[in-house]
Amino acid sequence: MLGGVPAIVSPTLARSSRDPPGECDDPPMSASHPADPWNGDLRPMLERTLLHMEAWWDSLPGRPVLAPATVDEVARAFDEALPVGSTSASEVIDLMARRAEPGLTAVGSGRFFGFVMGGTVPAALGADLLATAWDQNACMRTVTPSAAVVEERAGAWTKDLLGLPVGASVGFVTGATMANFAGLAAGRHEVLEQAGWDVAEEGLQGAPPIRVIASDERHATIDAALRYLGLKKAELVQTDGQGRIDIAALDRVLARGDGPTIVCLAAGNVNTGSFDDFVQAIPLAHSHGAWVHVDGAFGLWAGASPKTRALTEGVDAADSWCTDAHKWLNVPYDSGIVFVAKPSSHQRALSAKAPYLLHDVVPDPMDLVPDFSRRARGFAVWAALRSMGSQGVTDLGDRLCAGAGLFAEHLARARGCEVVNDVVLNQVLVRFDDDDEVTRAVVDSVVTSGVAYVGPTTFKGRGCMRISVCNGWSTTSDVELTMAQIERSLHAVRRGE
Repeated sequence: MLGGVPAIVSPTLARSSRDPPGECDDPPMSASHPADPWNGDLRPMLERTLLHMEAWWDSLPGRPVLAPATVDEVARAFDEALPVGSTSASEVIDLMARRAEPGLTAVGSGRFFGFVMGGTVPAALGADLLATAWDQNACMRTVTPSAAVVEERAGAWTKDLLGLPVGASVGFVTGATMANFAGLAAGRHEVLEQAGWDVAEEGLQGAPPIRVIASDERHATIDAALRYLGLKKAELVQTDGQGRIDIAALDRVLARGDGPTIVCLAAGNVNTGSFDDFVQAIPLAHSHGAWVHVDGAFGLWAGASPKTRALTEGVDAADSWCTDAHKWLNVPYDSGIVFVAKPSSHQRALSAKAPYLLHDVVPDPMDLVPDFSRRARGFAVWAALRSMGSQGVTDLGDRLCAGAGLFAEHLARARGCEVVNDVVLNQVLVRFDDDDEVTRAVVDSVVTSGVAYVGPTTFKGRGCMRISVCNGWSTTSDVELTMAQIERSLHAVRRGE
């Protein structure tokens, strides 16, 4: 037994006491090969790891959010030659924790608002640890059945919560970059096939050119995905004061050309949290024969709450979607999800075949993502959803939006403070004294104080402070503490301190 959990021995592998010696014994790797090559390191290592995890979690409410140590200081702590001899696993864990801890930013703190980064739902943390221990390669259904089935169930639950088509295929990837890549890969395959070109067989050389159209407020991962796919930079469409794509401008850009076309829309502008008008934009793009991909890294989760669902109206008519579970859903990092309305395009764009692989008649997980080998990401998503239930997911999103609203309410009352965006979701943009330098100085002061972490950004050519409320552990007290520090920092900057 390990930690009270009974060992499980397969009856087909357990050696019977009646078996004659010799024939059924596994041959040793060498004459001196021990039964445990790591000399019983596992249990002590797990105990030490748990202690370090508990210490970290216990420290979050009161520790400075900014990492105390600089990159150079951490580098010096780890600057050593690889030892010749071995070190016990417990010692290694202790050493790593001691050296790394000063360089850890408290991303899980309720006062981390610098990027759209979620915290961690307890059940998801436990599931992620189990997924690591189980060490399943979520590649083929028949080889790792549980990893595949859990992803399928988690994907079905997620589609239902977000209001996406029940028949859409689902792939679990690292994050928004690969989710956008996978969705756009499916789109590339489909629009070229409609033009009579098989990109899987012929490649892109000589293929009909693909037009990609996106807003001037698209996320950088769209540009990265297009580059990885060998596609030209997107033709850009202007946006309104909140970063939403201009429908009339989109119509004009679509009318300027024809041929294979992909249109990229956004559910949740990375600065303002605003949503493109899917009700108008998607049918318009489809009328030109375009594939529509929606980047909804955090915004698609608005569909899980009656309070915000109107923002996603019409999004289900798109052809592919991207989101992140490690943002709004608050599961550990490395958890992006791609959905494709036409599974055949999804599979043909990304699947790979080989004689040594055990392919199922149903698409394998590896058919829907760029990876062959990868960890079983679906366990953490399943656990988060199963622990919260649909109402819990709704409540989580509502709390995040309420936190953003509280920030906006406080900031709007402060002298010289402008809330730049309409706070429709979990993003707040703030500008101080209508001055880029003052605004950036306030951001830097808040971050270096260690009280909270906020981020700088530029929106419509103006420097702003960006506050992203995405951690389910954030409380009203966290907002108030952060607001008090913002006000102290603003006063200090005005005094020239």
